[in-house]
Amino acid sequence: MPDGIIIINKPADWTSMDVCAKLRGMFREKRVGHAGTLDPMATGVLPVFVGQATKAVSFAEGGKKEYRARLRLGIVTDTQDIWGTVRSESPASVTEGELRAVLPRFLGEIEQVPPMYSAIKVQGQKLYDLARKGVEVERKPRRVTVEELELLPPEESGDWGLRVLCSKGTYIRTLCHDIGAALGCGGCMSALTRTMAAGFTLAEAVTLQDAQERGEALLRPVDSLFRQYPAYAIADGETERRCRCGNPIRAGKLAAGVYRVYGRDGAFLALSRCEGGVLTAIKNFFST
Repeated sequence: MPDGIIIINKPADWTSMDVCAKLRGMFREKRVGHAGTLDPMATGVLPVFVGQATKAVSFAEGGKKEYRARLRLGIVTDTQDIWGTVRSESPASVTEGELRAVLPRFLGEIEQVPPMYSAIKVQGQKLYDLARKGVEVERKPRRVTVEELELLPPEESGDWGLRVLCSKGTYIRTLCHDIGAALGCGGCMSALTRTMAAGFTLAEAVTLQDAQERGEALLRPVDSLFRQYPAYAIADGETERRCRCGNPIRAGKLAAGVYRVYGRDGAFLALSRCEGGVLTAIKNFFST
């Protein structure tokens, strides 16, 4: 059965779940999941996990993400992007200097009020379901982190470009909306591409057509998700047996930290933490 990670460059007008459904059919594998939902209109990096690799989804969801967005000033919509219903429209004679001057307000740890058109639940109901019924409810601000916020050259359309490196849970359309509010003219997001997620970049992503043509050849091993951690290779059979039984194993004078643990045949067995010369599994990835 196929196991691994495929980095899809999600096309516009597809939901993240649409992509997973397509890949289930391609790989004939029910266990398919993604890390980090992209709105249907957005494009870019969508890591998809197949087979045994779905065990690693939770490790991929919480990492930093990078986006390139377009900001259209002078328009406010109910969805905070250009595809929503326009609530107000006004001239936006904002200079580059004025825009640059407000961006520092949105760097670091900031508060965002989630948009009504989002999957967040309030009293058991998803906000977008309420929004589609014309109901608006109070939402509590959430703390997110914007590590980098770079102004890019304007587009021919007059929209401004933004590069954003941020934490999980950051709404880029809300960021655009809030920047417009800070400038006094309103604003919304007019395009969005995710350029990095779970450490994978847009340069590493493939199209659905690529996936259709090349199939399992494009699957990356699950340990590629943890490439930032050093590797530890088990040297003897008894230690490997203990590891495969889910027990902690002794690792001599190995420095404290997180490691990728491999068996004697090179198979990736676990992501483990070493403390006091003992490796304890954070998550096992061997087949039982």
